[in-house]
Order: sequence, then structure tokens, then C-alpha cells
Amino acid sequence: MSPTPPARRLRLGLPRQVFGQVLLMQIAIAAGVAVLATGLFLAPLSAQLDDQAMRRALAIAQTTAAQPQIATDLQRTAPSRTGPVQVEAERIRKASGADYVVVMNLRGIRWSHKTPAAIGQPVSTSPKQALSGREVMEIDTGTLGRSARGKVPLRDADGRIVGAVSVGIKYGNVRAHLIDAIPGLFAYAGGAMAVGALAAYLISRRVQRQTRDLAFSDISALLEEREAMLHGIREGVVALDRGGRVRLLNDEAQRLLGVGAEAVGQPLDTALGPGRTTDVLAGRVAGTDLLTVRGQRVLVANRMPTEDGGAVATLRDRTELEQLGRELDSTHGLIDALRAQDHEHANRMHTLLGLLELEMYDDAVEFVGEVVGDHRVTAEQVTEKIHDPLLAALLVGKATVATERGVALWISDRTLLPDRLVDPRGVVTVVGNLVDNALDAVAGTPHARVEVELRTEARTVVLRVRDTGPGIPVERRELIFTDGWSTKQPPAHGKRGIGLSLVRRLTERQGGSAEVSDAEGGGAQFTVVLPEALTDPSLAPKDAATDVEDIWSPGNAGNIRNAYGESP
Repeated sequence: MSPTPPARRLRLGLPRQVFGQVLLMQIAIAAGVAVLATGLFLAPLSAQLDDQAMRRALAIAQTTAAQPQIATDLQRTAPSRTGPVQVEAERIRKASGADYVVVMNLRGIRWSHKTPAAIGQPVSTSPKQALSGREVMEIDTGTLGRSARGKVPLRDADGRIVGAVSVGIKYGNVRAHLIDAIPGLFAYAGGAMAVGALAAYLISRRVQRQTRDLAFSDISALLEEREAMLHGIREGVVALDRGGRVRLLNDEAQRLLGVGAEAVGQPLDTALGPGRTTDVLAGRVAGTDLLTVRGQRVLVANRMPTEDGGAVATLRDRTELEQLGRELDSTHGLIDALRAQDHEHANRMHTLLGLLELEMYDDAVEFVGEVVGDHRVTAEQVTEKIHDPLLAALLVGKATVATERGVALWISDRTLLPDRLVDPRGVVTVVGNLVDNALDAVAGTPHARVEVELRTEARTVVLRVRDTGPGIPVERRELIFTDGWSTKQPPAHGKRGIGLSLVRRLTERQGGSAEVSDAEGGGAQFTVVLPEALTDPSLAPKDAATDVEDIWSPGNAGNIRNAYGESP
């Protein structure tokens, strides 16, 4: 026989969902407010009813005392059950609804009373204040019980006080009025509570839709997970409100954009400044996987609008990937050049073999000398004018690639660059990007030619790259330096539109400039000015002048690879 399952215990407490908790709290608040309002209304109502009863009693007493016949009868007749004072007082009592109307002389002896047996007897409470000429309102207890009373002096025709009039209204009537008002008051309070409960339900339903029927603990957990995720992921996240102000910046976004936590709450244009990055994040540039350059970093941005009119943008660091992609492009170019050289080398070997088989030894020697001399002349032409090994290696490699693409790469006669570059890799980046763009522009055109000029003015380096391509229209000369803008097809590894942007960023960071104009004879001419690009010649070590021609000596290919930063 299976054991009996344990009975489930009934758990009483607050509901878990935000909807239920908000509804319960709002109903409790509405009920509390209704009860409090009812109590606050009843407290002054009781005092108000008391005051009204006492004023009514005082008014009746004043009206009674104002009749001169009562004062005359009080002085001329003895207290009697059938006397004129008793008759008139009873008439007033019945007409006004008072509980009693008592007329007394200066000694407090009653001339009238609701109970005839009390006529001729002294009153139960002191009439001193009324007999002294003062009007009195009070709630007191007498022979007829607790009542609201009004007492006034009674004067004769000459204005002398001859007695007093005391009128009482039974206090039970006042309490009855209060009790009669409570059901109506509760009805109003109940109606207000019902309206409040309905409003609370509608508000709670809206809260339920906005919170997706989650519990407060779930929302708290989601917030903690959100904070951990935003500050733990390796992508930058920027959240904006509908006014374009920064609402959120995670740690990675602060690192990539170069801003701190103080940017939160500021307009995007103020936090980041004008530029393509700001335009992309603000949504002024449409598209997906948009490239932008921020400082020295190449970023890929995507922006997604939110329902409240704001937006969330994500940023990925593409700097290393872009560098690898460019290195891959260069490697592909070198591989293609090596393949072409291998084919050319095979043809030359076949030619040499034919000359040897024909026993044309002198011609064979002359042929080999010409082949070796061509390569050495190309290297010597570069190293004679450019003494920096890294930049010289770059241009020799570009010359080989240009030859295989049918382009003549020339080093201007005005070129002369000493081996004193402050940032050789930065100059290599600038020269490499400009030469690559020039080769792409002239490839496939007749008489294609690219000319490179590097010269110095004191410590300033001036670079000019001219090509014989179609040139660049005037209206596009600033646009070509924009991040992500390109007229060429993207390579296999990613997108274009970064090279010229990096050139301008590098030059402007050093206080220089990068411009484009028309070249003589057609084509484009890029001019880059790099101030303070050379070290002070007085600070250069005397033994640092390496003979760069030795780099290009036969069998020293390993030095060329070292100039590129690779292992031999």
C-alpha cells in the first residue's frame, strides 16, 4: 500500500505577482483613506451638532424672554400649574420642540416646567450667570437628564432683571441626528472606496501588462542579471532616451568611446562631441554593422529603437580584426606576386637553360646579370632615398605588387627621408593606405603610374602620393575621409571605408593634415603633412646609422622580413 502523500499546507500571505501586490496595497490604501475620512468627518460633526443644539436652545430662550407679558406675569402672579406663565411657556415648548422651557424668578424658583409638580421648586442647576445678565450655552445634566441648554436673563419693561429663562433640548435627540447621519456617511465612504478599488484594479492591470505579470523578486533578479550582463559582456552598450540623452553606458562602452560615467544624463552630442560615431549612435546614419573610428579604434555599431522613443546601440571593437584583414590582404597580394615571380623565374630558367645548351655562355652570363641587376636596382633606388628600413621594405614590397598589377610605382627624385622617424609604424600605415588606394585607382588603366614623394622640412615630413587614375570629384574630397565610405567592393574579410579615415586620424592626432587635390596631368594627389615626425638630429646616436643597403644584399631576405616585424 502506497504511503499517504503529505497534506499541502495552506499558505497565507501577499501574492507574488506585482499585479496582485499593487492591487492589494491600493485597496488597503483606499479603505484606510475612506475610514480615516469618515472618522475625521464624524469628529467635527458631533461637535457641530452639539453647537447647533445649544444655539437652538439659546434662541428659544431669547425669544421667550423677549415677550414683555411673561416678565409682567412673573411679577404679578404666584407660581401655579395653571398660571399665565406656565401656559405661555408650555405653548412655546410644544411649538419649538424643546424638551423644557423654565421661567424662574431671582431666587431660582420655577414659574413653569414640563412637569407641573416641579413648579414652585428651585431649579436643579445654578442660574447665577443668567441672573447676573449673561447668556449661557452649555450641555449639562438636570432633573430631566442630559440636555443642551440655553439660559438668558428676563427683564421687565424698564430693563431690570426680574428672573431668567432656561430652555433645554434633550441630548438624545442630538445623538440621534448623529446616528442617523452615519449610514449615509458610510454609503458615501463605500462608494468612494468602490471607485478607488476600480481605479486600483485598472492601474494594477496596466502595471501587470508593463511588468509582464512578473513578481517583485523576478524583477529584482532581472535587474541584477542585467547589471551583471551589461558590465560583463565584451561589447559596448549605449542606451539613449527619447531626448537623445545617454541613459546607460556599460564598462566596455566607456572604454571603447573613451568617456566616463559622467556622460550618463548628458546629450549624446555633448558627451561624445560631433563626428560620425555620434551620428551613428544618434540614428542620423542608417544601416547595420556601421563602421566608425573613435580615437585609434575601429568600431562596428548597430542601433535598435525602443518602444519609449529611445534606442539601444551596441559597439564591437574591430581594430585588431581590421588589422588582421589588412595583413591578410597584403599577404594575398604578396602571394600573388610570388606566384607571378615563380612563373617568371621558370621562364628565365628555361631561357638560361636554352642558352647553356646552345653553348652561348657569354649571352647566358649577360642575361643572368641583367636579371639580378633589375632587382638590385629597384631596392637600391628605394634605400638611397628612404633610410628607414621599415618604410623602405614596405615600398619595395609595394613595387613588386605594382609590377605584377601592371602599374609603375615610382619614387620621386625629390624624395629623401632620414632614419629618424618618431613613429615608423604610424608612417607605414599612412603610406601603405595611400599607396594601396592609388594602386586600386589606376589598376586596369593604360599607362598606369603611381608616384610617391617623401621629403622633410626641418622635423616635418611631407608625403605626396600621385596617381594617373580618374581623380576624385571636388564634392567628394571630404566625404572620402569619412568612416565607412568607399566606392570599392568590400573584401572577403569585412568592409571598406577605414583606410583614409585612419590616415586622417593619425595625421590629425600628430597635429598634421591630410588633403586631396588634382594631380598634374590628371588623377589624384594626396598630401599628408606630419609635424614633429622626425627626432632631433642632435639626440640621434652616432652608431645608429645602419647601412640600409646591406638589408637588400643577396641572401639577406631575413632582414626584410624583420623590417615587417615577422620572424625570418
